[in-house]
Amino acid sequence: MPTHTMRAVRLHEHGGPEVLRYDEVPIPVPGPGEVLVRVHAAGVNPPDWYLRGGLTTIPGEPDSTVSLPVTPGTDVSGVVEAVAADVDGLAVGDEVFGLLRFPGFDGSAYAEYVAAPASDLARKPAGVDHVHAAGAPMAGLTAWQFLIALGHDRPSPFQPVPHRPVPLGAGTTMLVNGAAGGVGHFAVQLAKAKGAHVIAVASGAHEAFLAELGADRFIDYTRSRPEELVHGVDLVLDTVGGPDSRRLLRTLKRGGAQFPVFPGDFDDEETAKLGVTVSLTQVRSNGAQLAELGGLLDAGTVRVAIDSTFPLADARAAHERAARGHIQGKIVLTVAQDA
Repeated sequence: MPTHTMRAVRLHEHGGPEVLRYDEVPIPVPGPGEVLVRVHAAGVNPPDWYLRGGLTTIPGEPDSTVSLPVTPGTDVSGVVEAVAADVDGLAVGDEVFGLLRFPGFDGSAYAEYVAAPASDLARKPAGVDHVHAAGAPMAGLTAWQFLIALGHDRPSPFQPVPHRPVPLGAGTTMLVNGAAGGVGHFAVQLAKAKGAHVIAVASGAHEAFLAELGADRFIDYTRSRPEELVHGVDLVLDTVGGPDSRRLLRTLKRGGAQFPVFPGDFDDEETAKLGVTVSLTQVRSNGAQLAELGGLLDAGTVRVAIDSTFPLADARAAHERAARGHIQGKIVLTVAQDA
């Protein structure tokens, strides 16, 4: 292959996993504030299959920025190959990871090379390989911005007031619904690192996994309904969402809060009667926060669970795996490197 081209997965049309095509395209040139990253691994996330399925507008953004063909992907781990003249702090050869240009659909991480905003990147933790690093950015930052610190002052597309995380500590009890998934397994670990008591809700196959992550109590949702077993918790993080999300309000104490990662169907009168709040936010790229998370990854305080990996050329199979659900941790695409 000529040195000025690369392989990338692109969408020429919207549809099922079969529309993902493995193309030969020009290697991008980094613009102002950007670096060129040689990709070693790319994470697979819900916005990737939303884009594939036809969603082209991010909540809060008035217009679509998508024009076909488009390369999906936002999570990346790799090595800096070139640096724009105005970029400080990164150099050729640095190992980096990041969530690129989110919220938006122009991350273009499903490729052998990607032009990445330097501000979206952090140095990859030395003790974490590229596959695990690529699984961290979107899921880890989502958990971080819901639970630890929002990290920006952008208006929320979902509510008129800014999202405010609830302080977590030894006196806090948090229930995580969908605890074995990407965001959920980070949330369990971050809450435990703060000293909180964590109740994990997932299917029974994930019980041992979540115990290893530190969950204090496990509920198999296929056998029991959390709202019938749990009451008086301080915080619910619901990574599943949907019309059933509101039933988890009944697990909260008065003054408690529920954070749905995906918008649900809530009734203002019901939440007022229960004396609880519902708040959500939209994850945003943040290299500085990712560096903080990277420190926890390097220390072993938090780890990335990998559900499965697929070669970049087999992105279709990765999306088919995602569609089957019951994911434990993250799905990651790997990019072969020349010897």
